[in-house]
Amino acid sequence: MVRVWDPLVRIFHWSLVASFAIAWLSAEESNTLHEQAGYVAAGLIGFRLIWGFVGSRYARFAQFLKGPGTVIGYLRAMVAGSEPRHLGHNPAGAVMVVALLLGMAGTAWTGWMMTLPQYTRVEWVKEGHEALAIGMLFLVALHVGGVLLASWRHGENLARAMITGRKRQAGPTDIA
Repeated sequence: MVRVWDPLVRIFHWSLVASFAIAWLSAEESNTLHEQAGYVAAGLIGFRLIWGFVGSRYARFAQFLKGPGTVIGYLRAMVAGSEPRHLGHNPAGAVMVVALLLGMAGTAWTGWMMTLPQYTRVEWVKEGHEALAIGMLFLVALHVGGVLLASWRHGENLARAMITGRKRQAGPTDIA
């Protein structure tokens, strides 16, 4: 086993999961809790953006963000059932990281806008916030599905790896 996900990446990941869940579940019940969860999520996104440039090897955007051709090639290999195992994020997972970060940032931003007097009655802000939150649910479901698929295809528990930080070391056909 080798260390892939550093403690800050893992704490970020599970804290973002918790803040989104709390915000979603408290949306109709408690404005204060909902807003606090949103502010926590926004702070976490800010941290992750910084950590994506200065963090450990597998936390860095430069390590896992690839061009469209690489992503399309990986998705084609997935459909064929022949995608290579990646020690860090695979190209599809990298796209999901970006989509989740952007979606959560947009959700937090529109939520913050709703607290400002000049936007409290602006319908597109409220509708945008709700649409982004629903979009986040879709992305989360897609993310969990991708984690389950990759775990099954490559014979490793990726959710456990995001808890322990460790994955099976790279084999000869894996991409480290």
